[in-house]
Amino acid sequence: MIVILLKDVKDLGKSGDVVKVSDGYARNMLLPRGMAAQATDGNIRSLEKQKKVLEEQRQRDLQAAQAQAEKIGKLTVEILTKSGESGRLFGSITSKDIADAIKRQHGVDLDKRKILLESPIKTIGETSVEIKLYPEVSATVKVDVKSQGA
Repeated sequence: MIVILLKDVKDLGKSGDVVKVSDGYARNMLLPRGMAAQATDGNIRSLEKQKKVLEEQRQRDLQAAQAQAEKIGKLTVEILTKSGESGRLFGSITSKDIADAIKRQHGVDLDKRKILLESPIKTIGETSVEIKLYPEVSATVKVDVKSQGA
């Protein structure tokens, strides 16, 4: 029996794949659990239409991410914090602190998980931080850490 997978199935395929499986496996496992649908002409056309809509959505998301990357790439974020005489911070600047500062200073709302910091910033000065906006789109923001007393 030829079926269209509605969900990813281990050792069989990913969602949207058209695969040939034994009749018993399809009737007893895949169809009752909603993991697949029979590959009729109507279902295949529906699948192709759905793939087209998803591709168009992905293109729109990609263009939006590229526009946001262009906007974010020009930003410099200033963070004031307490530090010692040697320039070491009391504490550290994390991705959450950077996301909050970007929102407060520039009005751009970012998820802290998209900010790629190898380790928290622990010294005063300017640091370039990469922000992953989409799988193939990223931007770099300059984070300027200054002492509160300065």
